[in-house]
Amino acid sequence: MRYCRNGTSEFQKYTDNAVSKTVNLRSDATAEDVDKVYRLAFELGCKGITVYRDSSRENQVITAAYKTAPSDTGMFSPRPRPRKTTGQTIKSRTGCGTLFISVNKDENGLCEVFANLGKAGGCPSQSEATCRVVSAALRCGVDPRVLVEQLKKIRCLSTIARRKENKDIDVLSCPDAIARVIEEAMGEDCEPVRVSPVNRCPDCGYPLRRESGCNVCDTCGYSKCG
Repeated sequence: MRYCRNGTSEFQKYTDNAVSKTVNLRSDATAEDVDKVYRLAFELGCKGITVYRDSSRENQVITAAYKTAPSDTGMFSPRPRPRKTTGQTIKSRTGCGTLFISVNKDENGLCEVFANLGKAGGCPSQSEATCRVVSAALRCGVDPRVLVEQLKKIRCLSTIARRKENKDIDVLSCPDAIARVIEEAMGEDCEPVRVSPVNRCPDCGYPLRRESGCNVCDTCGYSKCG
């Protein structure tokens, strides 16, 4: 109401047309609060006024992402993990070996991701770290599609090099494999990493693959669209 007193009413004095002011009230505003706003606007000579009480409509332009107020730090903690979750485990071939990726759900949706690398070795600590961060983000309410977008198509030199000899490797890295399994768990079609058997990179001779209408080389980074 302070803005109505100091801003809108002063501007209205020098304007023939009506100047409309929207006053946003909290969800616990009373009928007396609304009455005060309209009376004050009338006393100040405002020609147009709108009062909006938060949560008076199911869908509104401005809303809070969470029903409860955040902590003083403005940060959110992951929701507790239930004792029992359900999910699926998918095997993926990477340059580090066979990666078993589990994606589990709770009553609110995807809640955690685990990755277990086979006996070939590789970098299990990095995969574990990736899954821990992804799991925390999922339980904080982050859209899984955002996580997929960040992890998908990350390239690993080890995986790319071994793809030349092993056609079963259909991912670009361990993070890329994790992203694709999350996509599959969401029920979305995962675009396969296809390698063209005909076209080869003019720079290094490695087979090109199609990605978004472009021929891409995973070895040297060559790319040509069209």
